[in-house]
Amino acid sequence: MIRIVSIALLGLALLAGCSSTKMAYRYADWGIVWWVDDYIPMTAEQESRLEQDIRGLRQWHCATELPRYSEWLAQLKSDVRSGNLSQSTVTHHQEQLLSFFPPLMERARPAATRLLSSLSDEQVQQLASNMEESQKELEDEFLADNPEQTREARAERTMERVERWLGSLNERQRDTVNAWSEGRGKQTEIWLEGRRNWQQALIDALATRDSDDFSDRVHYLMSNYEEVRGERYQRMMSESRAAMAGLMTDLLQQADQRHLDHLLEQAATMQGDFDTLACTSEGTGSLNG
Repeated sequence: MIRIVSIALLGLALLAGCSSTKMAYRYADWGIVWWVDDYIPMTAEQESRLEQDIRGLRQWHCATELPRYSEWLAQLKSDVRSGNLSQSTVTHHQEQLLSFFPPLMERARPAATRLLSSLSDEQVQQLASNMEESQKELEDEFLADNPEQTREARAERTMERVERWLGSLNERQRDTVNAWSEGRGKQTEIWLEGRRNWQQALIDALATRDSDDFSDRVHYLMSNYEEVRGERYQRMMSESRAAMAGLMTDLLQQADQRHLDHLLEQAATMQGDFDTLACTSEGTGSLNG
């Protein structure tokens, strides 16, 4: 739940279809409240405070972070146009994208702490129950009866994500994605295991929400979420990031001109959306434009 509060603004903007980025961002505050309330039925006071916190978070985000995203997309377009598509370039862009998350999570920490510390025992029990139900649904969805089905599903999900940026893949690219997915082994299983570990750590922390060091525990959970998810998860993520950079490099080098044109178009559209959504720290600008 903390992670949704902290990354939803970025996630909605980056993961939504490009045509809906502006709409997703403008309604992010409503979406976050709705999502949290689905896990924790909030009181009117809690909901009002969360809405206030999210408005402040979005104001900071559109003034400070969106210009950074726009600059990154401008560099991405420049590298694509110049044909600078080496693995080191792809890794650089991957690292740049990942660097956007820590400031957002740190900025969201006070809001997460306020909400979590205000929960009643009944709300904590509801949160635990709802997280367990969500975890079971994901395990049923992503862990097939045999490894081959799990691999095929992972390959299909990866192709869908890649094709949003590159358009329909050619046969060679599809073979590359299938081979990459087969080499990821138990990645999905380890991801779900890590998710369960983090959720249990959150429930354990909530048992101490009346203590003076509760804010520190929330900070630890948000700042060290890979460590909290376990050693297997940490190793998997390190390997996965390198493997993903390798996959994207291969797909770009196997790309037809239409793929590069599609990537440039998607990046330009999203950059335009971010520029439109950017605002000033005083609250003026085009956020609602």
